[in-house]
Amino acid sequence: MKELALHILDIVQNSISADASLINIIVHEDTVDDRLEIQIKDNGKGMATDLLNSVKDPFTTTRKTRRVGLGIPLLNQAAQECDGSLEIKSVEECGTDLIAWFRLSHIDRMPLGNMAETIALILMNDNDFDLQYEHCFNQRKLTFNTQELRPMLEDVPLNHPDVIAWIKQSLQEEIDELYQQPIKG
Repeated sequence: MKELALHILDIVQNSISADASLINIIVHEDTVDDRLEIQIKDNGKGMATDLLNSVKDPFTTTRKTRRVGLGIPLLNQAAQECDGSLEIKSVEECGTDLIAWFRLSHIDRMPLGNMAETIALILMNDNDFDLQYEHCFNQRKLTFNTQELRPMLEDVPLNHPDVIAWIKQSLQEEIDELYQQPIKG
């Protein structure tokens, strides 16, 4: 994968497959601490201890269509190559919490990628879940929450093409603004 947003998309797909009704994505970029942290937390099925202990192994997967699962192992490798790490906590029937962090300035760190597009792609699913997205850049933060958006849409589904286009555009504008605001000292 060429950008971290694709890793996020892959991990969130795991959450959706685990029947999560709430998925939280937090991206935190801190130029002072030289750290990029990505957290994906869900309230899905969780993992049994034996699966949790082997989930970083590429030959561990719960999929029936292939015998390898590369999403978590590749993200783990990407983090380690950038002086970071990946940690996963999971409890059966309670959910999973994955945190990956990277040295932000590391020359080999892949770019974050297009998070507005990634969120839009996630929301194109059947939407039997809610998504909370938080993106922090130094001391600035944006938040997006489908639980707040749904009442405004009334009977229009979250994955309606016009809604997806609006979400994508709005998020991109907010992300652009997040990076353009001067840092207050």
